[in-house]
Amino acid sequence: MSLLAGCDLDRTLVYSAAALDLDVPDAEAPPLVVAEVYQGAPLSFTTRTAQQLLEALVHRVTFVPVTTRTQEQFRRIQLPSAAESWAVTTNGAVILHDGVPDAAWTGRLRDELDTESAALPDVERLFTTLLPAAAVLRTRIAESVFVYAIVDRAALPDADLAAFTRAVEALGWRVSLQGRKLYAVPVPIRKERALAEVAERTGADHTVAAGDSLLDREMLVWADLGIRPRHGELEAAAWTAPTVVVTDARGVRAGEEVLRRITAEADRP
Repeated sequence: MSLLAGCDLDRTLVYSAAALDLDVPDAEAPPLVVAEVYQGAPLSFTTRTAQQLLEALVHRVTFVPVTTRTQEQFRRIQLPSAAESWAVTTNGAVILHDGVPDAAWTGRLRDELDTESAALPDVERLFTTLLPAAAVLRTRIAESVFVYAIVDRAALPDADLAAFTRAVEALGWRVSLQGRKLYAVPVPIRKERALAEVAERTGADHTVAAGDSLLDREMLVWADLGIRPRHGELEAAAWTAPTVVVTDARGVRAGEEVLRRITAEADRP
């Protein structure tokens, strides 16, 4: 069996201090490993056990980090990798092979955007016209593909978020709220499309995917086995599917469980 495993990063494999969700006394907390440094300080973590599981796994399967992060943000992540590495960034708009972006893949997607989705400035404008000014702390454009905002969730009423979501969806985009980040992403830019491309190129005949957000939903359904942490957007929506399993653990321990489940798939005859 040739197994490909696509794994979301934030709140699936790596966790900020705020997302660790450790429900045990400090003395019983699992040892942590720094997975990301930003501006000279630790930002994201995995458990030491998760690090060890991944070190073994990357030499047995095609392990593909799949993230909404931009290439620049992704390169801050420090995880074990094989001699030949694949990654998907920018929510599927970029495929990296041994760290090199596939320009042809991104170019084809940009051609689709020109015909299937509204222009990025039209969507960016909705962040200021439909959301309270106090809620939107700043906005960012991700590699000229999608837009996201850092928001103050307490200043963002559910009704305003719902109206914003409807307006964005009417333009051929979709919305995902992940912690303090509110994303608007064109419908053609999807993680599972890029992951399917990697699966085809590597000759994988069995696939596993893991993720916690609405932007991971199609990827989980696409895979032969989907793994969803017991937290995040999909947990809040009580979303599941016939081929999707939910971890027993929450927070950083769920990341460890995801890797154990992928290892179990790799162990199958």
